[in-house]
Amino acid sequence: MNTLNVGDKAPNFKAKDEQGNTISLSDFKGKKLVIFFYPKANTPTCTVEACNLNDNYKLLKNSGYEIIGVSADSQKRQTNFKKKYNFQYPLIADVDNEVINAYRVWGPKKFMGRTFDGIHRTTFVIDENGIISKVIDKVKSKEHAQQVLE
Repeated sequence: MNTLNVGDKAPNFKAKDEQGNTISLSDFKGKKLVIFFYPKANTPTCTVEACNLNDNYKLLKNSGYEIIGVSADSQKRQTNFKKKYNFQYPLIADVDNEVINAYRVWGPKKFMGRTFDGIHRTTFVIDENGIISKVIDKVKSKEHAQQVLE
């Protein structure tokens, strides 16, 4: 998988969040943005990862970060996920994989000896000028916020 790297310009996107609101990268111009991609809402590791960011939301906000979660789940599934855990940030329902493909996080994965295509758990930290300042491709779900802040 050929992913984006530190120093690359973050791909612009326009996508709907769990409430049907349109979100684009340009909405965050002049702000630092954490955009995290996860395979599937309401699965154990994805839940731990998203909850860790939510538990540390105030710390991340005080450090100047905005947060967006992205998966290929439907708007309804994203809504249920957000409501269940009271996430304070939007979740993009990227059912057409437009954002996922723009950030190059879709590709072959291995699980329990089988290979399949799917979303790679990856987080991008984007600076105020729209440049990728950090790529976290080995996400530690229980320490995700700390990985962003390091």
